[in-house]
Formats: sequence, C-alpha cells, structure tokens
Amino acid sequence: MEPSELERVARQIRLRDLQAVYEAGAGHIGGEMSVIDLLTALYFRVLRVWPDQPKHPDRDRFVLSKGHTACALYVALAKRGFIPEEEISTFLKPHSRLNGHPNCNKVPGVETNTGPLGHGLPVAVGMAKAAKLSGARYHTYVITGDGEMQEGSNWEAIMAAYQFRLDNLTLIIDHNRFQQGASLSDTNDLAPLRPKLEAFGWEVSEINGNDMHAIVPALEHRGDRPHCIVAHTNKGHGISFMQDRVDWHHKVPSKEQYETALAELSEAL
Repeated sequence: MEPSELERVARQIRLRDLQAVYEAGAGHIGGEMSVIDLLTALYFRVLRVWPDQPKHPDRDRFVLSKGHTACALYVALAKRGFIPEEEISTFLKPHSRLNGHPNCNKVPGVETNTGPLGHGLPVAVGMAKAAKLSGARYHTYVITGDGEMQEGSNWEAIMAAYQFRLDNLTLIIDHNRFQQGASLSDTNDLAPLRPKLEAFGWEVSEINGNDMHAIVPALEHRGDRPHCIVAHTNKGHGISFMQDRVDWHHKVPSKEQYETALAELSEAL
C-alpha cells in the first residue's frame, strides 16, 4: 500500500479501536492511538506475513513489547485477516482469547506473550540471533514504549544486538512522552534517545511516528547494524481531547466523549 492508503486504513483501525475500548469498558486507548500508524505500516506494507499460514517459517517476526496496547494489535490483525473482524467485539469479555495483553498460544499472528515491560526487546534479539544462526532470512521488528525503555533489560538487549551484529533487527520506540501516571520527563527522563542508542553502536532514525511518509522509508531501511527508529508520536493521536494527555493512558471515554471521538475519527475517513 502507498502512504495515502495506509493513512485511510489507520483511521479505520483507530475508529474500531475506540469502539472496542468503549464497549469493553477498559483499555489503554492513549497509547493505542499513538502506535496505530506504526502498526498499520508494518502489517499493510512492510511485514512479510501470510495470515492463512501464521507460523510460516519465512515470515517476518513482530513483537509488540508494549503489550498493554493489545487492542490496537488485535484490530490490525483482524483487518489483515489473521482473525475474524467480528471477533473484536469480544475484547476483554469472559472466555475471549482477546485479552488485555496478547497471548501467542491463543491469537494467530502474535509471536510472543507480552505485558511485563522490558521483555519484548530481549525476546526479539533472540529471534534475530536465531535467524543468524540458522541462516533464515526473516527480519524481526519490535515496538517498545518510551517509558518502557527505563527498564534495564532493554539496554542489555541493545548491547547484545550490537555485539551480534543483528542487522536483521529493527527497534521502534513509540516516543509519545507519557507513561502511566506521569510524563516521561517527570519520572526517569531518557530523552534524547537517539544519542544513547548511537553510543551503543546502533544506527538510529528519528521520525514523526504519525506520518506515513516518514514511517514507511524508516521501516524499509536496511543497513549493516541493528536499526532503531525513534518515532515521535502523540498520545491519543487523532482525538482532540485525548491528545498529549497523561490521564488517557488507561481510561475509557464517557458516552459524550465517545460520541465526540467517534465524530472526529469518522469525519477523517
């Protein structure tokens, strides 16, 4: 897909995500809105995947390390054909396989269980190293949150990735500047991220993570080192009253707020 078509799909995913969170009465909607453009570009342009063969050995691997934004991943997987689109209405319901964090034993297309922050990147490094050892040609992508980068396990993984020359690994940091309860700058401020990753030997791109024209070339870039994309995004992107508001990390819109958000997202379609 070209960027203009990807933008249209991203708006559709935002709309369905909003509906799912509202109907479920729970969800991490702010961070879902910030990461949806990245997910859309991955699933509808970049990733080599086969929905009818979710375990195909040649598939690219994708790990959503910020697993609390699972609803956005489920909607993307449904639109891509991994699960039925009507199943999104079961999100967080009793006996549903669409839990608050993705489960690789239940949901086709999910590569590994995530939720405890700081785990996804180390697992992705293992996947990329396994490809090097076996001669496999798949590429591994992982999305972390910026608050999640405060976890020391990520920096151990970053050191290992450079040591093993994992040029088949792309880390995307959803840099929306907010985490649960506070801004990044008020907790353990890691910004600027770029020089830190470069100091560990990584190649780094810095982009607007809500702009498809910037996202696509960054994701498709290949070099001779592990690659990190620092994606500057907006918490609650696409919904005016949620944007850049820390209280929307984990919150459900009221009926009035839902109708406002629904109108804003529908108008953009």
